[in-house]
Amino acid sequence: MWSLEKRDNLWILTLTGDDQNRLNPTLIDSLLSTLTNLASQSTPGSVLITTAKGKFFSNGFDLPWARTAGSKSAAMNRLRSMVESFKPVAAALISLPMPTIAAINGHASGVGFLLAICHDYVLMRSDQGVLYMPEVNLALPMPDYFAAVMRDKIKTPAVLRDVLLAGVKIKGKEAVKMGIVDSAHDSAESTVEAAVRLGEQLAQKKWVGEVYAEIRKSLYPDSCEVLGLTPKSLISKI
Repeated sequence: MWSLEKRDNLWILTLTGDDQNRLNPTLIDSLLSTLTNLASQSTPGSVLITTAKGKFFSNGFDLPWARTAGSKSAAMNRLRSMVESFKPVAAALISLPMPTIAAINGHASGVGFLLAICHDYVLMRSDQGVLYMPEVNLALPMPDYFAAVMRDKIKTPAVLRDVLLAGVKIKGKEAVKMGIVDSAHDSAESTVEAAVRLGEQLAQKKWVGEVYAEIRKSLYPDSCEVLGLTPKSLISKI
């Protein structure tokens, strides 16, 4: 499950499931509910930091659970259901009225990678852990909103190709060079500490969350279109 801690203006959301932190329907519903509540509680200066416990930030959707459905078609139905249920989570992060920081404590695979890259800032440990989109190796189709977010967030065509078409596994320092990650740190603890320092700096700006969210949405038009996010007029608030 998730734990949520408030430190002054910082909200620290931590995945505390098993070691692989796979996203199953219960966890996805819980995450969406948490983000919805955070959006309603946002005040100027609020910042979200998302991290996890264990070896993995998240090892993607809970494929072992999907396979327990029995037949291959039933397993694929479960997977499709998880894909659809995570779409509002991606939308909630892109439209969240506060700055967001992902502190990647370990491996981030599949939807775990997507979860991280939906944040404004991505920090990663360098001593272990990789970013990995395994769909091409698993013979699974790429969901449309996965591809849209990746296109909006990864601007170098060769890097995007290697991530989606080659299924490369990318370590922290390499991810920084590729422009996927903002900084790499020596351990999970130092990654979270750096995220907290960054969060405190952002919190001091006291930005109006609704305005921040609308500016963010304007940066990622393809993602917003696929996720069903429409711009809001804030002129009347001036």
